[in-house]
Amino acid sequence: MIKAAILGATGYAGIELTRILSAHPEVKLEILGSQSFDGQPISEVYGNFEHVLDMNCEKLDIDKAAQCDVAFTALPHGASKDVIPSLIEKGLKVIDLSGDFRYDDIKVYEKWYGQEHSAPELLKESVYGLPELYRDRIKDARLIGNPGCYTTCSILGAYPLLASGIAKSDNIIVDAKSGVTGAGRGLGLAYHFCECTENTKAYKVATHRHTSEIEQELSKAAGEEVIISFTPHLIPQKRGILSTIYINLNKKCETEELVELYKEFYKGEYFIRVKEAGKLPETKHVAGSNFVDIGMVVDTRLNRAVIVSAIDNIYKGAAGQAVQNMNIMFGLDEKTGIANAGFYL
Repeated sequence: MIKAAILGATGYAGIELTRILSAHPEVKLEILGSQSFDGQPISEVYGNFEHVLDMNCEKLDIDKAAQCDVAFTALPHGASKDVIPSLIEKGLKVIDLSGDFRYDDIKVYEKWYGQEHSAPELLKESVYGLPELYRDRIKDARLIGNPGCYTTCSILGAYPLLASGIAKSDNIIVDAKSGVTGAGRGLGLAYHFCECTENTKAYKVATHRHTSEIEQELSKAAGEEVIISFTPHLIPQKRGILSTIYINLNKKCETEELVELYKEFYKGEYFIRVKEAGKLPETKHVAGSNFVDIGMVVDTRLNRAVIVSAIDNIYKGAAGQAVQNMNIMFGLDEKTGIANAGFYL
């Protein structure tokens, strides 16, 4: 059995990890780390775990964590980079759900996150945890930078088209909408029920941190620097991200051609579901699952591809993808424990 520690177990991503791993057939949860709820049973913090998981939350103890095989760090941005070096030194594999180890260039991280990186040597070593693109590197890694939610949805939606050479790499627009869990469990007026319900709003226009992460990966797909226009929106639902991506084409195409291109690119990828022409993704179809649904339409008047992708922001966009990465790192079938259908209702 894989002995696992979850640091930051009581945030939304952390508790989704706890839920998934508590039923994973190859994992034994050893540590549920939480500063705020130290000593409290997880079933008191989250009542859905009553009769399911009998464990207390506890503060981080590096020596105790050293008894584990893998640590998931679901900590705030900036906190992970201060903890992870000690975990690596103790011989653990680490999957980090913050933004601290997702970047190839330390200067990009420091610019967008507004702080110095305290472990640049590990940043150079970390592997970007998108299994559909970097599976071969993930299996031998000891540190994974688990991608963000907007980024997972947007990169997987746009990557095949940019890699194909038939798309223009300039003037790319990503219009994305996320459920409120994307903001985390912390309190804030903007996330109160009366502020969110019956309301949709754009936020952090042209300044959201995930812009840089998307640009990093799409630049690799295009083979040249890609700069995008990214606008996130908060929508009145709990889970789900829907990204609508606008990419100009440099040749005439029909929708059916792009569908076949995407099917070929993601051939054999269980968690990628490419929609047939005439069908588009909905967040209801992916909520509670690790699936990525991708659909597309070619706007022939403008010679522009409109790509629509959908994920569950705290499953494939965080916890489920982290477990997918763990499965690969430990030589398991990567679907283990996360092959379930979405909630739908």
